[in-house]
Order: sequence, then C-alpha cells, then structure tokens
Amino acid sequence: MAVLSAAAVSVGVIPLGVSPASAATCTAGTEFDFNGDGIRDTAVADPLATVNGAERAGLVRVVLGGAKGVTEISQATPGMGAVAEAGDHFGFSMATYDADADGCTDLVVGAPYEDVSKDGVVLDDAGAVYVIHGTVNGIGAGSTVRGYSQEQFDASTVNEAYDWFGYALAAGKTSSGKPFLAIGVPGENVGDVTDAGGIHYAQGTAKTTVTQNSSGVPGVAESHDRFGYALAATPRYFAVGVPGEAIGDNTFAGGVGVFNHTLADGVPTVLAGLDQDAAGVGGVAEHGDGFGTAIALLPYRPSGASAESDALLAVGTPNEDVGAIADAGTVQILQIPSSGTYTKVNEFMHSTADVEGVAKAGDFLGQRVALANTSPGAVGSAANLKLAVSVPGHDATGVTEAGAVHVFPALGAPGTGDKLLTRGSGILPGSAGVRDFTGMGLSASSTHLYVGVPYSKSTGEAKGGVHVVPWSTVGGGTAAVKTLKPGADGIPDDGQAFGSVIQ
Repeated sequence: MAVLSAAAVSVGVIPLGVSPASAATCTAGTEFDFNGDGIRDTAVADPLATVNGAERAGLVRVVLGGAKGVTEISQATPGMGAVAEAGDHFGFSMATYDADADGCTDLVVGAPYEDVSKDGVVLDDAGAVYVIHGTVNGIGAGSTVRGYSQEQFDASTVNEAYDWFGYALAAGKTSSGKPFLAIGVPGENVGDVTDAGGIHYAQGTAKTTVTQNSSGVPGVAESHDRFGYALAATPRYFAVGVPGEAIGDNTFAGGVGVFNHTLADGVPTVLAGLDQDAAGVGGVAEHGDGFGTAIALLPYRPSGASAESDALLAVGTPNEDVGAIADAGTVQILQIPSSGTYTKVNEFMHSTADVEGVAKAGDFLGQRVALANTSPGAVGSAANLKLAVSVPGHDATGVTEAGAVHVFPALGAPGTGDKLLTRGSGILPGSAGVRDFTGMGLSASSTHLYVGVPYSKSTGEAKGGVHVVPWSTVGGGTAAVKTLKPGADGIPDDGQAFGSVIQ
C-alpha cells in the first residue's frame, strides 16, 4: 500500500474560510459545483480501481455538469504528493464543501488504508485524507491539493497502524457561515483501549479531537466501539455512528452521538447519545445489531417554524433481527431540535403493514441511508421529505442478493407511497444480477436519487454504474433515468467498483 510521508504533503489544518485572490472566478457556484459555473457536478468513487498497475489503489471520477467533461483524480494525479499503490482504497469516503470560500466546491477524499511512514517504520492502514480544491477550469490536475495523515491534520495526535483515518467524512458550512470538516478514525486506540475510535473536527481555524472519553460525550471508550465509523452533518448539527458500541452486555449493539457546531473551548457541543435501550428510541439493544452503521441528517423545518431549525436523523441497523428473521434490518428516523431532546418520528422494516416487500433473512435493510427534501426550505411533510434505504441482500425473482433500494416518505405512514426499486423494475435500468448488491452506493439531492451498483456483473456494466433517478420518476413521472458508467459519456472504460461512493 502507498506510504505517505511528511515530506509528501502539506502540514497543518486546512485553511478554512480563507478567500484567495482568485475568488471572483467562481461567483456562479452552487453546492456540488467544482468549477463554479452554477451547474451541479457529480463525483463517483471507485476505491477498488487499479491505478498504474496497483490493484485497489482507488480513484474518483468527476462528471462535470453541462456535458463539460470527465476528470479523474487519484493518488497518481499531478500535485497529489502521493503514490498510488495497492490497497490504498482512495475514494473509500468522500465529502464536499467550499473549504477556501472561493465559490468553487472542494472535494475531500479519504484513503483509510493508506500506509504512513514514521521514523522509518511503516504504519499499515494508518490512513490519509486529501482536500482537492475546485477551480474555474474544473478539478483534478492543476488543483491545489492538501494531503494529511492524522498527525499532520492535528499535531496533538499520533499516527498509528490500523487507525483508518478518513474512514468516514462529513463537511459543509455551519448556519453561521463557517466551513467545517469532520473526519472519522474508527480504528483509533484511546489509551490502551483498542479500536475505540475518534473523530477530528475543524471549523474555521479551530480544530479538535473527540473520543468517547472527551468531556460530555455519551458513552465510554471501549474496545471495538469504532466511534467515527459513520458521519453525517447539516449546517446546525452533526452525528457520529458508533456501531460497535456495547449496551450493557450486548456487544456491537451500536449507538449514535449527536452534536451541534457551537464550540465551547474549541469543542463541539454534545446534544444526545442514542441507542436502542435509550428512552424514545425504537427497538431493543441486542448483540450484533449495528445500530448506527449508516446515518443521514437532513435540515428540517417543523410546522409553524420559520426556518429549518431542526434536523431529521436516519439511523440504519442492518443486522437487526425482525422477529425470528435474522439480519432483516431496520431504519428509524428521529427529530433533533436545538435542545437535543430527540423524538422518534418513524420506523421502517419490511414487516410493517402496507410496506412493499417481505422481511427476509440477510436483507440487511439499512446498510446505506439517504435523506432528501424535494422542496428545500419548505415545511417538512410526507410529500417532500424522502428516505432512501439500501437493501443489499434483497433477492429478486430467481436472483440471489441482487439488492434493491427502498424509498419511503420520511414522515407519515411508511407504507403510503413507498416503492421498492430493483433493476429491471421499470425505474432502474438493466437486469438484476446475482450478488449485484444494488444500493451499496447511495446518495440523494433535492432533485435526484443516486443509486450505485458498484458490483454489477452484467455485460457492459461489470465495472459498476450509477443510476441517476429524478424524484419525480420515483413518484410515478416519466422523466428519464440516466446511467453513469465506465465506457459511456466520456467516462473511461476501466474500473472495478464504480459507484461505491457518490457525491
């Protein structure tokens, strides 16, 4: 695996909020807009791709909106200050934000299996994170790049083998306008506690490290908690998945920590700690549930409110047993207000009355989750708030583990207007294949649902693909579904798992 050395990368925290002289070149920018032209762009990761002969080195392909081309970013890209080597998994995680406030979106890419060299010793899978800055000409070669090991990001920490720095990422702009970045380090040892996990958090020029031994953080650092395994954020809040959390004697039951972006002595404010034995949370904590394996956050404007003061938090528990059905999986949604006094507002499983489909062993519903508001800023309702859930173990007719994505109304009755999307179902193109695990890449915007099929075995799609589905089509409309895949529309015809992560 590639070895990251101190000489190869920039040292220090990302210069958040610093506006360069070239800022005027990106005045038309919007979210997910790497070249600042006002048209949404899409980044698709293939962390298993071979780069310069190095297997599983990983890469990201950026599809610029308006048919302005496709660019490739990997550790072999000029200016990266790194080397693409086997097993790095560059692109395992991604996030976007405007780190330097120039109007062009910047891309953050995690390579959690990067080896890091320290004092002549190679630390396996210590991990690395790269911030690739957007420009008026696009993103990739020619971009300013900041690369960090854990110690380079925060000098108060140390690089260690198997930390997996960059395993999860979340980024954005707070409600007060400051860029922020959170980095998950689920393999971090806390003292003598193995794989307790932690996160690094930067806002403006402030940065901090948070573990479950930090003041006020729910829980206690325990072996294999993996705090920081999953991250999600809105301008007001962020959440941390802790799927290995032990609840009582139930190991790997899972939990979620919820914070807001208000800093007290440089540390984000803790709002709540959630687990399935906590009052108001659905289910019961059991061994191996994995509550918090996947999480998503969405700004939420309650009825009567003048702004999106709250958030909806979706929590996937893919190893939850439904009755006697092992690993069928569940998802629940909780409302997070500024007080942190959360309320469960919905729960989803295939045994719920009127919900399409039947709960089956090994469905793993909730392995990925995504939330969207089709009318941003409007009062939240069943009509405009959408929840998409991957069901990677779903068996199509005669096809084992073809996978599916189940779309629900985030509010209201789960079975009202829900839709199970499988390939060849009339919405998702292509044909269901054995062990395609449809939905293992999943994201959403206000206008589209992005369904990754990175492990497709179909002829012409064996390198993976992404279905870009208009929400209107999910609701019964006729707008076309576009498929991004290697070998089409300017995307190079190579790769291994295109569509694993989508931004």
